[in-house]
Amino acid sequence: MDFGRMLKPKAALPLITVIALIFRLVPLRFKYMLGYDPYFHLAYIEEALRAGEWFNFLSIAGGPWGYQVRTFHPLGLWMTPAYVYKILKVFGISLYNAFRITPVIFGVLTIVFFYLALLKLYDKKRAFFASLFLALSYGHVFRSMANYYRGDNYMLFWYSIALFGISLAIEKKHPRWRYKRLIFYIIPALASGFASIFWQAYYPIFVFLLANALFLGVGAFILGKDRYILDGIVLTLSTALGAFVANFLGGKFGYGMLGYNEWLGKKVAEKLSLELNTIKDAYLLFHLKYLAPIALLALLALLVLSRAVKNKKQRALMVAVLGTVGIYLLFARFGALKELSTGFGIFREAPIMETRPSTFDDLWNAFALGIFLTPPFLLRFRSPKVQDFMLLGLILPGLYMIKTWTRFLFIGSMGVALMAGIGLWELYEILPKFEGRKGLALALGLLVVVPGANAAFGFERVVKEKPFMNEHWERALVWLRENSNENDVVLAWWDYGHWVTYYARRSPVAQGSPDTAVALYYLGKLDENWAMGLGVDYVIVSYYDFFKFGAIVDTAKRHPKYNVTGQYGMVVLPMVSSLGAFVFQRENYRVVAKPGERWNILVNVDGQAFTPREVYVEYKGGIVEPNLKYSNSDAYLYINLDYGYAVLMNGEAFNTTLAKLFIRPGEPYELVYSDGVVKILKLKHPNVRVEGRDGKIVLRFENATGTGLGIYGFLDNGTKVFEEWYNVKGMEEFELPAVNGTVIRYAYAEGKKIVDRGVFRCTEAKCVKK
Repeated sequence: MDFGRMLKPKAALPLITVIALIFRLVPLRFKYMLGYDPYFHLAYIEEALRAGEWFNFLSIAGGPWGYQVRTFHPLGLWMTPAYVYKILKVFGISLYNAFRITPVIFGVLTIVFFYLALLKLYDKKRAFFASLFLALSYGHVFRSMANYYRGDNYMLFWYSIALFGISLAIEKKHPRWRYKRLIFYIIPALASGFASIFWQAYYPIFVFLLANALFLGVGAFILGKDRYILDGIVLTLSTALGAFVANFLGGKFGYGMLGYNEWLGKKVAEKLSLELNTIKDAYLLFHLKYLAPIALLALLALLVLSRAVKNKKQRALMVAVLGTVGIYLLFARFGALKELSTGFGIFREAPIMETRPSTFDDLWNAFALGIFLTPPFLLRFRSPKVQDFMLLGLILPGLYMIKTWTRFLFIGSMGVALMAGIGLWELYEILPKFEGRKGLALALGLLVVVPGANAAFGFERVVKEKPFMNEHWERALVWLRENSNENDVVLAWWDYGHWVTYYARRSPVAQGSPDTAVALYYLGKLDENWAMGLGVDYVIVSYYDFFKFGAIVDTAKRHPKYNVTGQYGMVVLPMVSSLGAFVFQRENYRVVAKPGERWNILVNVDGQAFTPREVYVEYKGGIVEPNLKYSNSDAYLYINLDYGYAVLMNGEAFNTTLAKLFIRPGEPYELVYSDGVVKILKLKHPNVRVEGRDGKIVLRFENATGTGLGIYGFLDNGTKVFEEWYNVKGMEEFELPAVNGTVIRYAYAEGKKIVDRGVFRCTEAKCVKK
């Protein structure tokens, strides 16, 4: 079969681009964005554009303290969608839609540059199939698709540009380009440096490029292509230049997660015995002080040895011995590197789905048939070229990252696509060639059906993606925004914190990562006094929290000061029938409820039948406790007839704060909003309301039993410039004095007990939420 026309770059690149766009635009059919994090990012972008500056101290996050954005990600993460919007708004595209399609733009560009790089490193056939697998791979799609904005998309984009730069240098073989071609290695230097301002964890790009340099030099040494050892040396120097660029840009846009101002950066610097002075990032300093020099010395050694040792087998043996000794010495000198796979230990105590090792199911969902096509890539090493070795610098670290965390399936997707696409063509070339129909069938089966099946699996996985956000949450959080004070603090499970920031424009206590204290509160191990001490004004509980109850218990168990040993049991059962009786069932749990003057309830679990102690039924916005014919267990049942589900609990689960607030709230909580799915409760306590009045800022006290008020002023960079306590006993309001600060934190106290906290921004002598 002649694939010549289709494989020509003029046809192949547009085809791959269209396929990549289709796959990544599928989620655009949804009104809501996917996941949780994108809502925080968009909220900050909107507030920054409204303020006319990329300010740092955000008061609608990190309650009750506020959130310093530059300790999260560098500014490039938020500036990019804003500039995409500024370009596209002339076409009537809103900020919301520009934000939603930004991942698609950079995801597709990644594939384009990947194709162009492989076109120069290999040929049009291998470039086409490798890029096609990347375009189809859910492993790459899921973090580069519309409605899901994440920073690692930028890192892989910049690496694709760096790889393109490397390909330009390697491609030039004419003698007149002997040294001139080395100028192309400035591209990886700039790409790695620029990557640092778009994502806090951009460091893999340096690992990939340094590994590319080492394997390029090793391959050149083994193959006798000694001129390319110089390429490895120059590429190593390029990564060092990139590190300096990243360090410089960090001072302008913010440093990564290992920056000098991050707790993790300080921890890693201490573990690796680094002093962050001129270079203000622990990884960048480690790269410049150790990794790049060690790689440079190794490549220089190969360059020297290449003049003395000519036998290829001897060269390969020397590389194996020196490589093994070098890796052993590196890990022996820096034992902390052994903790790299756990994020230097930060995810051991509070694991989340993204930070668990990848299983076969994860690999299948991400790459489908592609995972079975990776081994044939090794056929290249029957007669390898230097680019085959060089690309091991992408493949091997990528595979290690995939093994470590599911989060890294995206970052490793480029290496897997490379192996699968090239492996497919290598497999095709070693199979017997047949004429006529047999040859056509073979070509169709391998080169059309296999990628087609992979496309089907990938597309099915993309179509299955649905937003967690829905109308219930939007209505509830918009209601909260319209019916609460701008400085109010909200407590919700951490998954929903970013939604609170975006839709309610209020500051949540927990967001972005598991919070053990919030988990303990939901279990009733911490009470309303703890919540008041954090300034909590509203608590959100929802139907969805019941599904996360296991995670809440597991998170609470990780708190070092609390021994959570309760045997909590909770299961949500959908209604499966309402004919004659309400029947709820999930797997081996079944509940049959017959209404009447006295309800007849029968619960069956694994063949054991019993009746609950208490039953609560919610219908048309009201909750009643019907009389039961009899009861013989410590089980409790909540039935929601409006939405057709039931929650079966044991006594310990029923007596948690989460269950109480959802089913039977009491003092000091007041149910202020409910649609039967999401419920908002107001925590009644001495409260501070911040108002702008006649150009002044006034703190008005509701239920004014407080005796003291602490005022703390901060500059936008987080520097505290003011702190004072005032006697406010008997006062209904307090006028804020002149404070040299943009951000104000306050604490309202009864004696020594804090009963309210909060944070707000002030500009032009008027309180303005940012």
